[in-house]
Amino acid sequence: MTRTHMDYEQAGELKIGQVGIANLRIRTLDVDQLVREMRERVDRAPKLFGRAAVILDFGGLARMPDVVTAQSLIDGLRAAGVLPVALAYGSRDTEVLAEQLGLPLLAKFRAQYESSAPAAPAPAARPAAVEPAPAKPAPAAKAADSKPGLVQKTPVRSGQQLYAENRDLTVLSTVGAGAEVISDGSIHIYGALRGRALAGARGNADARIFCREFHAELVAVAGHYKVMEEVPKELRGKAVQIWLDQDQLKIVAQD
Repeated sequence: MTRTHMDYEQAGELKIGQVGIANLRIRTLDVDQLVREMRERVDRAPKLFGRAAVILDFGGLARMPDVVTAQSLIDGLRAAGVLPVALAYGSRDTEVLAEQLGLPLLAKFRAQYESSAPAAPAPAARPAAVEPAPAKPAPAAKAADSKPGLVQKTPVRSGQQLYAENRDLTVLSTVGAGAEVISDGSIHIYGALRGRALAGARGNADARIFCREFHAELVAVAGHYKVMEEVPKELRGKAVQIWLDQDQLKIVAQD
């Protein structure tokens, strides 16, 4: 009798981790304007937004768009240089539209910016907003108080992502170009910041970013962001502090 050899080794290992994709909150369903704005973003910061994965969030609209309009927007955004990959979880209408478009739903993208959004069951996904909506961020729990801060002693290198959940993040070295550091609290960087830093990732508007040498590709606090092209040149290479003031991101040199 010949014994059949059974191979139980998986051909692919699936892991669910931090969702590092952009969220486009649709506030006015003007396809031409939305496409134009996205093209301007890509032209201004091609390394950051070129071929970026984007979640479309229609939750700010009074009515869900029809499938023809939504597909026109998707096609326009692709032509502008980004890649729409999913819809943000919302109502039953959102689910139907996602099915018609052949796109998945991703959860908890609106919830981090809106306190009034009703809770709805959906697959768990950690939020990350690189292209956030300008909606007023939801009041956040004092995340950094619930756990000791996370301390990163070695450099965060290109392609790496470091997330401090429910706490502050301290990086004792550099954050390289193409690297991303995310914290639900504040971020302290004692070397050069050349990649991306996103503080208050769950909507904590009191979070801040501090760094010794500022060359960031992108910085964000509670979803409000700036790319390097929007930062005054005199701040580049300086020690800076970054915070929110009435929904405006402030970047000031430190003495």
